[in-house]
Amino acid sequence: MKIIYLAGGCFWGVEKYIALIPGVVNTSVGYANGNTENPSYEDVCRRGTGHAETVEVTYDEKVLPLTRLLDLYAEVIDPTSVNRQGGDVGTQYRTGVYYTDEADAAIIRGWLVLLGESLTAPVAVECEQLWNFYVAEEYHQDYLDKNPNGYCHIPQSKFERARNAGSARTHSAEELRERLTPMQFEVAINGATEPPFQNEYFDNFKAGIYVDIVSGTPLFVSTDKFESGCGWPAFAKPIDGALLKTLPDSSYGRVRTEVRSAQSGAHLGHVFDDGLPELGGLRYCINSASLRFVPQGDMEREGYGEYLPLIQ
Repeated sequence: MKIIYLAGGCFWGVEKYIALIPGVVNTSVGYANGNTENPSYEDVCRRGTGHAETVEVTYDEKVLPLTRLLDLYAEVIDPTSVNRQGGDVGTQYRTGVYYTDEADAAIIRGWLVLLGESLTAPVAVECEQLWNFYVAEEYHQDYLDKNPNGYCHIPQSKFERARNAGSARTHSAEELRERLTPMQFEVAINGATEPPFQNEYFDNFKAGIYVDIVSGTPLFVSTDKFESGCGWPAFAKPIDGALLKTLPDSSYGRVRTEVRSAQSGAHLGHVFDDGLPELGGLRYCINSASLRFVPQGDMEREGYGEYLPLIQ
């Protein structure tokens, strides 16, 4: 088992979210990297102790690699906000990743560099060795389990995402080669691009949902698909921006924004700002080989019934 300490605003919601992630073994909330010993909640909130509300996370790195855990952590914070998350303001609500194993430091710093490349503002997430951690009062532990209607700055939908994060487990190359077609493997895993106008869904406008070919995560719906003339499926937006991860791509002498599935890491395509103005102006140009189309009539049977209102 490994331990990492994550500060992401009010620790009630952050603990609940992280505890739901497959591979997390135990969580506890407390106060980290402050200037006093054994502070109380009142001290941290009102007496300037310098502590951050933090979650101690014990996890199985064979099930949940640190970078994957950090990716999921990033989905429930604003990584550019200084001393504020949601409506909570103060140094105790700053974001930070605190480590006790020096080997983790390089992983965290590398992850922060990649995170910064996908943002337009500086990253405000601290990366520091853990100086101290004091376990918070008992009533703070598992707070939202004890108080289901208690305050939480994290949207409810994120908790469901955490429960389903196990679908993003690392797949072996051998398993994927057996399950995917050669074209799907080259595109989704090796980042290739399929031929335009010679792919499965570029001219498909039937009602339904498009899911990640690797993990089955719902990514796009047919109502957001439009004819762009590019020869690949084009979407105005994803179901939820948190389902995608964007990265800078300077290959072939061009500066573009690559789009990957946040769950599986599969390469999907690129996003451009030449879409339809009436639909928001973006064009998610996605390879058919990275997607599986589930027709509207099959969505309930295949477990995607909750997304039917998006296309009805």
